[in-house]
Amino acid sequence: MELATKKVTDATNSAETNPIERGLGQPGAGQAAARFDEGESSPTDNRLPIFHVVGFTGHRRVADKAGVARAIRAVLTGLKENTSVEWIGLSSVADGSDLIFARTALDLKLGWEALLPLSSAEFRTDFDPVAWANVQALLGEAEQVRVLSERAERNDAYLDCGTETVNHCDLLLAVWDGLPANGRGGTAEVVAYAREIGRPVIVIDPVKLVVRRERMEALKSGDYHLARLNQLPAAESRSPEAGDRGLRTVVQFQQKVDAAASHSAPHFRLLTTVTIGLHVLATGLATASLAFDLHAAALPWGKLSCLLGALGVAVVLRQQHKRHDWVRCRLAAEIARSALATWGLPQAARLFEHMDWSGLAPLRRSLDVLHRRSARQQPETFEGFKERYLRERIDGQLAYFVRNEQRSAPLLQRLRAGFMVTSVLAILCTAAYAINTVLPIDTVPRWFAAGVFGFGPIILPVLAACCMSLISINDLHRRVARYREMRGRLETARKEARSARTWGALEHVVTKVERALLQEVFEWHSVTSFTESH
Repeated sequence: MELATKKVTDATNSAETNPIERGLGQPGAGQAAARFDEGESSPTDNRLPIFHVVGFTGHRRVADKAGVARAIRAVLTGLKENTSVEWIGLSSVADGSDLIFARTALDLKLGWEALLPLSSAEFRTDFDPVAWANVQALLGEAEQVRVLSERAERNDAYLDCGTETVNHCDLLLAVWDGLPANGRGGTAEVVAYAREIGRPVIVIDPVKLVVRRERMEALKSGDYHLARLNQLPAAESRSPEAGDRGLRTVVQFQQKVDAAASHSAPHFRLLTTVTIGLHVLATGLATASLAFDLHAAALPWGKLSCLLGALGVAVVLRQQHKRHDWVRCRLAAEIARSALATWGLPQAARLFEHMDWSGLAPLRRSLDVLHRRSARQQPETFEGFKERYLRERIDGQLAYFVRNEQRSAPLLQRLRAGFMVTSVLAILCTAAYAINTVLPIDTVPRWFAAGVFGFGPIILPVLAACCMSLISINDLHRRVARYREMRGRLETARKEARSARTWGALEHVVTKVERALLQEVFEWHSVTSFTESH
């Protein structure tokens, strides 16, 4: 797999030096991605599937297990009929209705993820040996098994498991008799929490087998933001011919959102620099005409042209302030790039769960699910993944940060030097003018007096302020410091990855690197949003 090695993080360079600051037109919202079945051919391989999660909670003891199974099957079948999304089940595997739900979801060929409240050693005490063997076999069919807590008190762990299920689902399905919970962490408490946060709920009465739906109007079919990203035109494909379809889909998706973000982005800092330059030029023309007593007709017209040009650029900036799609495209491209960098790990690293960018949760979920399925079907060798990650990700990012530091550090030094020189000259000119007012010198040439006493004290402070403004606009202090910091972190990570001998050690390094790089994207997003709002 060929991974792009550029790292776009700060949106503070011009179009030539910073690929983030290129934008995106306004794509129309379209249909969501079709169901992503393995082996199915489709002309839309650059569209990510949209996944919804149906979480489950229910009683351990149900009298009519067959009736409850039929009711659960009917609900899940109805959800599956919505072909604009693919549904994934999420539940624990407690005895009773949890197991009925999990088996039904797998029978219907839905994806299913298991969430365990306790470690396997603790959880297995709820079962006899035969039942636990069946549970272990069932867990082997799960797309993911996550242990929520290793040390929590038992009832607290069950309650945490229920609330975590609600937090990570789009719809909660409950087998509940409507009665209060018998103990902490019961079904009633989980349903109450789902209602409290406004989650859509479907309740199956285990006795009457009546199905009741609540707040279903809050259930969104598909996802607006991911559908817009899926609607972007395909880029020139550089996807690998080998590999599973999920990998090819993510590669093509990343390429097209990267191309969209790189196409005609609003160059906020470049345009702001042009505005400052035009104002400085207009000030220089006005000051020169007064200091040197110039009366050429071109001077006022030149000043007027500069001011009109600055106003026009400001209007363009104001209009481009409304164009935020390119920012979302860039975030999507970098999240997908990170997913591709970690593709091949035995299990998908949960890189994004603590970075809650609005509207990007379905994208993160889609990448996680595709990665997990790929890891189960086509595992990569340890040495192969390590060498690829070192070469294409760590070394590529190091080259990016070195390159950008080499661009930004000299610019920062030049602007600092410009500020110091113009400030010192402004002080000297102003001091000379002050001295001349007290001790006038008649032999000073007129052009010298006009330049030093009239032009210099006005234009030089303006130029000094311009240098400082350019440092601030381009965020050069932060960028240079951040580039150096990231170089150090990546060089350390390279040594740690080289020394890794197990998947656990390597996954630790990979997770640390990817979170650092994604945090850089998050900081860029914050800086860019602040810049656009001013």
